[in-house]
Amino acid sequence: MPDSSDGPTVLRILLGTHLRRIREAKGISARQAAASIRASDSKISRIELGRNAIREIDVLDLLTLYGVAPAEREELLTLAEQANRPAWWHRYNDILPEWFQAYVGMEEAARAIRGYDPYFIPGLLQTEEYAAGVLGLGDFPVEQTERHVLLRRERQRRYREGKLRLWMIVDEAPLRRPVTGIGVHLDQLRYLRDQSGTPSLTLQVLPYGLGGHATPTGFTILRFAEPDLPDVVYVENLASALYLDKPTEVERYLLAMERLSIMAHDPQRTTEILDEIIKELEAARDE
Repeated sequence: MPDSSDGPTVLRILLGTHLRRIREAKGISARQAAASIRASDSKISRIELGRNAIREIDVLDLLTLYGVAPAEREELLTLAEQANRPAWWHRYNDILPEWFQAYVGMEEAARAIRGYDPYFIPGLLQTEEYAAGVLGLGDFPVEQTERHVLLRRERQRRYREGKLRLWMIVDEAPLRRPVTGIGVHLDQLRYLRDQSGTPSLTLQVLPYGLGGHATPTGFTILRFAEPDLPDVVYVENLASALYLDKPTEVERYLLAMERLSIMAHDPQRTTEILDEIIKELEAARDE
């Protein structure tokens, strides 16, 4: 069974995966399972996908219906109890939309994240001042912006501790385009330059003005240590997000990431490119 430090979101997904496999192995339909906990077929689907928290009494009823042996029953009930514990980000629930809370949970349990961002420096690599500038574009009240910045810093903790591996591709345009004061932007670029030489980060720059790739927006691919968990692709827009985990969908994004990595500058050139941009921006500032 997984460690409880994986976080409740991933534990719910693992629990749902185990419950679905047991149900299918026993030849029990989703409708029969739903009836045993006085629920709808759609609720069983949400439980098995890890989209919803599940009451321990419902887990017990399902395990009884499935005829699960006592030892496995105890393991799954323990997993259900761990999956229902509040996570650290719950104290930000008042400012986090529900569709993003699931991502924070997955991010907390990911072993590696690959992503492409055509508009901004990726959130997990943003300095606090740069993050405040980006969040300020969203018209949040000042007090909410401050809390979002704190949340973003807490999300960066596992990367800073070397527990999360990042491979990010960034367009050259946001590297040259300040979202706030030039001083803040230069500090952000210097931070990227320093981080690009660390074992936890592979950073590539997609040359400015380069066309020829069919990737209309940014995306993130999360990979987990648990072998039972598939890769998940996260695609965000202004008011919602997509979570894709079907193999055919994930494969398309993995292929897109591979193509972008080939088109981008070699990661060994990243420090040199950042130094060039920093020098140009410093010269423009001093004119």
